[in-house]
Order: sequence, then structure tokens, then C-alpha cells
Amino acid sequence: MPDGRGVCDGDTGRATWRFSRVKSAIGLSLSASRSLRRSFSATNLFLRKQLWAWPLIAAVILALIGYTIRSHVERSIEVSMASQLTAMLDTDVEALRIWLSTQQSNAETAANSPQVAVLARRITDLSTRPETTAVELLQASELPELRAALLPAMKAHGYVDFAIVDPQQRCAASSRDEWIGRPAPPRFGEFLQTALAGRSTVSRPFASVAPHPGDGDELRANAPTMLAVAPLRAAGKVIGALCFRLRPEGEFTRILNVARFGESGETFAFDKSGLLLSQSRFDDELKRIGLIPDQPGSRSILTLELKDPLADLTTGKPAAKRRSELNLTRMAAEAIAGRPGVDVNGYRDYRGVPVIGAWTWMPEYGFGVATEVDAAEAYRPAYILRAALWGLYALLALSAAAIFVFTVVVARMRRSMRHAALEAKRLGQYTLDELIGQGGMGSVYRGRHAMLRRPTAIKLLDVDRTTDETIRRFEREVQLTSQLNHPNTIAVFDFGRTPEGVFYYAMEFLDGINLECLVDRFGPQPEARVIHILSQVCGSLNEAHGIGLIHRDIKPANIVLNQRGGLFDFVKLLDFGLVKSAQSERELTLTAVNTITGTPLYLSPEAIERPDEVDAKSDLYAVGAVGYFLLTGTTVFQGKTLVEICMQQVNQPAEPPSRRAGRSISADLESLLLQCLAKKPEDRPASAKALAAALEACAEAGNWRQEEAEAWWQAHAAEADEPLPT
Repeated sequence: MPDGRGVCDGDTGRATWRFSRVKSAIGLSLSASRSLRRSFSATNLFLRKQLWAWPLIAAVILALIGYTIRSHVERSIEVSMASQLTAMLDTDVEALRIWLSTQQSNAETAANSPQVAVLARRITDLSTRPETTAVELLQASELPELRAALLPAMKAHGYVDFAIVDPQQRCAASSRDEWIGRPAPPRFGEFLQTALAGRSTVSRPFASVAPHPGDGDELRANAPTMLAVAPLRAAGKVIGALCFRLRPEGEFTRILNVARFGESGETFAFDKSGLLLSQSRFDDELKRIGLIPDQPGSRSILTLELKDPLADLTTGKPAAKRRSELNLTRMAAEAIAGRPGVDVNGYRDYRGVPVIGAWTWMPEYGFGVATEVDAAEAYRPAYILRAALWGLYALLALSAAAIFVFTVVVARMRRSMRHAALEAKRLGQYTLDELIGQGGMGSVYRGRHAMLRRPTAIKLLDVDRTTDETIRRFEREVQLTSQLNHPNTIAVFDFGRTPEGVFYYAMEFLDGINLECLVDRFGPQPEARVIHILSQVCGSLNEAHGIGLIHRDIKPANIVLNQRGGLFDFVKLLDFGLVKSAQSERELTLTAVNTITGTPLYLSPEAIERPDEVDAKSDLYAVGAVGYFLLTGTTVFQGKTLVEICMQQVNQPAEPPSRRAGRSISADLESLLLQCLAKKPEDRPASAKALAAALEACAEAGNWRQEEAEAWWQAHAAEADEPLPT
């Protein structure tokens, strides 16, 4: 702030944004300054030639070569993995088709045996009679003969049980007495219908209805079961179906495990609901992570659904959702939808482990088959290569770090030179006297020109924040401010950069008091004085708006009252650091599009909701808020948090100043300020010029003459010059 001893930081309790402070005292001697200057000159030449860039370029080239090699190797491994997975899947599926076809042939051979055909015709004739009971079927003489006739085939092919079902799907004969005379379970219906229609088939694994022997002699309910079913014929007519029961934990599962990848590869079958139809190789692990019961005899077959837990359960992480809310794994969903494929990029399996795999669907049997392997095992060679390349990258990083350290040292030397220049209190033709203010990008010193000897305010770009972006913003601030010539706008005298790289600009020194300090020290101001002040602010804004510039940070602290050339209460508008051009898209980027800029207590609603779309009407809203503050001694809206204040600015109408102040205020001035504070920009005065004209038309306009202003300054000069305690 270039307002000399009138600078005030007494805004405790108000929701304004503070800017960080720059360092103002640097402990360097003049002899050290000369030494650093010589070092700086040498390193600056090195940097200008950009010799430092070549090691970095070499590092980048080597990194790109390494990345390319790694990409080609990993792609080759992916192609190889896809080929191996597809080959393993095809091998297992073909072996499974052969086995299933063999079971169909075995069932057909047994059904077509002359002895079995004769006995089956007799027993089915007896079973189809309505009056035949289960006891009569058990006592039928054909039953022991059937059992004896089918026993060799059962032993030869590993069948557990058999049953003969009549056309009404009633069990006419079986190796199990308890089945005889009963209707076939509904889940047998799909396969029995196929056989009764004259075609042999093998069912997919399913849970049995009746208890069956497990691995030992104990009976287990819902035991895994498969059926090999063939039609029984007599005189060319289907008279029933012969069913053999198999245990899928046996050959069915073993066939799927004939070809599998390493320690984590497995091939398995599943039905259209995603239920596992074969036994997983990870049953012990599945018990540990809770996917199947941790009990003796518990198995994954017909128990585990292929659902994606969204987390790797083997690491102890819980599933992201309840089991019922999870979706099938990507593989299962694709296969069930009839889309065979292979994925070597990786997806989660039913344990949540990243795997790669291939899959297909066997529509003639109603189940799918997949082969998978943990990605970590499949890509172990690629990971070793990746580790080696990372080691190379680490070496390159160390080289780059050494270069970076060098650049940091040079940057510190630059900063040291800048600090030394500040310590010497000398910037080109200007001598620095004392620090009088600090802002978002730098500090303001009171100084004087070596030749003209006039007091000058000199703004320096913060030494510790000097970047390309801050330099551009600093230059933009002075360039925009220098375009303005209105007497109520602070004047810029000079702009430059010292040999040490310190950016600065010089502007007129203001020996006055800002409006925030004015109200804090002397309370609410008379209406006539408020009109006098706001009219001058409008004059400054009228020029800025006329060339397409919007201030965006109108607030009491940025408006200073001065004694200038025999005039009292002469207004100066400062701090155009947030000013934006209404036409320039490039300048928008320098003030961060879609970010709120300005002081929240004086922001217009549109500056909060659409900060990149503000126009001149937003400045007029702030002028109204400043007038409100001058009349009442309080801001328009008050709140404990920034969000609360912003919400009030957007949604809550302003309380009339007379009600807030508890005293009468001229209706025309009050109405004009409330018009400025309208939520919609179109409801505010048309321009700064129109607002100034409306102010001059108020009844109290002109009642604050130079005589009153001079008297006030003579009475309060000493007090106005005394800074408020912070």
C-alpha cells in the first residue's frame, strides 16, 4: 500500500483475504554483495547459453529409449500370454468335450443293451400303470436283474448310481431303493426332457436333492451331481430314460486341471448365474478369506459365485460391498453374455486378485469354461525387466538431481543478489527509506528519486516469489495501471528491473488515510462526505471501464483520502493488481479463471458464482458496499465464515442503511446505495458515470465543501497520521 503512514491493518474480525508477507531484512554485507555479483555474472552467462539443458535432454532421451524397449518387451510377453492362455483353454475345453461325448456314448451303449432294453420295457410298463405303487416297483422281479445288468457299466465308468425314469418322469427303477416310485426332482426335468425327446446328454453339475455319500460313507445333502442321460427305446419308440449319476469332483474337475499355468493358474467351469461348477484349487485360501465356510468337507464347487469383491481379499482387505450387491467378474459376465475372449491387461477374479485369463461358453451344455492365472506370476519376467529399468531411471534421476541442485544454487545466488540490493537500499535511481506496506506479490517502500528528490512509493516484486508467472502478473499490473490518467487514480512514474533481477515500479506517494482506517478511527461519516468520496471513486472507475478494465477489488482499504495541492479529501484509488480486461482472454489466465478474486465482504453475487464473467457492474456493487460501510460503520453482510458471507452476498437482500445505523438517512442516498447492491447486475446503475450523476443529484450533494474538509483535516491531522495498533 503506497499510503505512507496512513496505512492501516486494523481489519481484525472482518473476513478479508490476507496476502503473505515478504522478507524485509537481509543480513548481507556490501563486500559479500560484490563477491556474489561476480559469481552471479558467471553463472548467468552459463544459464543464458542453456548448457545445463543438455544433460537433462540426454536423460530424457535415455528414458524414452528405455521406455520403448520395455513397452516392446511387455507387449511381446502379453502376446505370448494370450497365446498360452488360449491354447490351455482350448486344450481343456476339447478334453472336456471328448469326456462329455464319451459319457453320452456310455449311457447310450448301456441303454441299447438287449438285456437292459427288455427289462427296462417291463419295468416302465409297470410304472406307467396308475395303480402301481412304489412297493410293487420295489418287489418287481426286473429290479434285481437291472441292477445286475448295469453294475458292470457303473463300475467300468465310475458311475455312482443309476435310475430309469418312465415317460411321466417317475422313477421306475434305481440303484437306490428310496428313489423308486417317486417323481423325478424338478431340476432333473431339463435333462430328462432331452432324453425323452430321443437325444442323449450330459448335465452340468448341480446340487442333488437327496443325500448322497461324500468322500467317505457319510451322506451329504446338496452333494455335487452330474447326470449322463440316454433314451430307452422299444420298437423304435422312447419308453423312458436311463440316468447315470457322476461326481463332478472327480473326472470333470481333473480334466479342467490337466493344463494349468504355474502355481496360480486354474481352469474352471461355471453356470449362467456365475456359480462355480468345478472345484477351485484355492479352497484352503477361500476358507481363510471367508468365501466358503471354514468347516471340514466345505468346498467351492456349487458354493462359490464368481463375483468381483472390488478389493484383493487375500491381502486382508474387506470387500467394498455386501456379497449380494457385487457384480460378476468381468470374465464371467462376458462369457455368460456369449462373448468368448482373452484379457492380458488384467482384471479381478473372485478373490479380488488381479489375473489375466481366457474364457468361452459351451451352449450345448449350458456352462462356461475359463482359465486364469495371477497377473503377478504371469508377468514376473516383465516385472524384473521393469525393476531393472527403474534402476536405470533412478540413476538418471540422480543425474538430474545433481543438475537441479546446481540450478537451485544459482537461483539462491540470484536471490542473494536481490536481497543484497534491498539491503543496500538502492534500486537504480531510487533510494529506499522504509517499508510502508505489503501485498500479494511484493512490498511497498517509501523512497525518493536520486535526481528529483520527490517522495515516491516503490513496489518491489517479492524476491522469494519471483517466477515467470509472478513477473508476468507484476508487469501486467503496472502496464494496466499506467494506462489510467484520471486524477483520482494513483499515478505510475517508472518501471524497471535492476541488474540483480529485482522488478519494481515507482508510483506517487500518498500521505493520507484509507477509508477503512477512517471509519475505524472516526466512526460513520456524514452523508455529504460519503457522496463526495464516492463521486471521486466513480470518476476513476469511469475512465477504467471506458477502456475495458474492471478493478475487481474495490474496498475501503484501497481508497485513500489525501491533501493534494491545496485540496482536501482528495481520493486516490489504488491496487489494480486484480484488474482484468473485458476483452483479453490471455489476461484472464493470469488472474486464474473460475477462481474468486477480491475481498469477500465487497464482492458482487456474480463475482462469487461466476468469477470469470464479472463486468463493470460488479465494481458498482462494491462502490455501494463501500458507501454502506462509510454511512453505518459496518459491512453490508457479516458472518463467522467466508462461506456464510458469500451465501449472504448471493441470496440475502441488504438491510437498509438507516435501519442498520439506527438513524435517519436521506431517502435518495439510501435508495441509490441499495440499487448498487441489487443482486442482478441489470438492476444497478448503468455505469460509473451514471452513478456519479445520481450521487450529485442527491439532496446532500455539495454540502461537504472544501471549508468543511479543510477544517476536518486541521482538527484530525495528527490523529489521522497515527497508524492503528494491529
